[in-house]
Amino acid sequence: MSDPIAHVARRLRNSNRIAIVTGAGISAESGLRTFRETMEGLWKEFDPQKLATPEAFLRDPATVTKWYDHRRMGCLAAEPNPGHLALAAMEKRLESVGGECIVFTQNVDRLHQRAGSDHVVELHGSIVEWRCIETGEVFEPPHEPFTVFPPPSPFAPDGILRPNVVWFGEALPEQALQTAFRYVPQCDLFFSIGTSSVVYPAAGFVDLAADAGAFTVEINKDDTPASRRVDVTIRGSAGAVMPAIVHAAWGDPLR
Repeated sequence: MSDPIAHVARRLRNSNRIAIVTGAGISAESGLRTFRETMEGLWKEFDPQKLATPEAFLRDPATVTKWYDHRRMGCLAAEPNPGHLALAAMEKRLESVGGECIVFTQNVDRLHQRAGSDHVVELHGSIVEWRCIETGEVFEPPHEPFTVFPPPSPFAPDGILRPNVVWFGEALPEQALQTAFRYVPQCDLFFSIGTSSVVYPAAGFVDLAADAGAFTVEINKDDTPASRRVDVTIRGSAGAVMPAIVHAAWGDPLR
């Protein structure tokens, strides 16, 4: 294929239902380190997988919540990059002509929403939200560091807060999964962007889409297990490739 960006742009112009899965790669372009890369300084002695479990929280809620608050502040300080902005522009353009677009993200940073995407399904929850372990109520704390660890819950006198993310050993949100399994097989264009394509069930969405006849595209700097299963693979960053695709499809999509 001589010009994969032009080819994907033509497919985009002719599509009405688009499903997108995003992973850590798109957030890395906003300066957010990957899960394991956050273990630096005071945290370098810890194994992140041993902090990201319900058992770790029960054993040492102060340390776990302090680490997650450190990550939360990093996410709040980050800004959406051109990849996020291109996806938001694509959604607006599709909606203006009666189409649909949903982002299924494995990221917990809320950068898609801050970029302007309205239809985002958070497969792994959000680090910006915290949840009372007594009542299950969820809220977004002020955008400043906690001063007490574990942070006390405003919903229950003896309750404490935990990040509203999916830890190892926990089930993904049922509503998010239902939306994905309903929508992905009905899309006509599927994007896998910045994800390693090894974490299920999200890694299997490309097969759901392909089996239903969708045109499938991977955008990633590196080879992944999905690279041999998609119709088109474009090697590069989301911040470079997605704006190029959107521009090739519609010029300025907001006009």
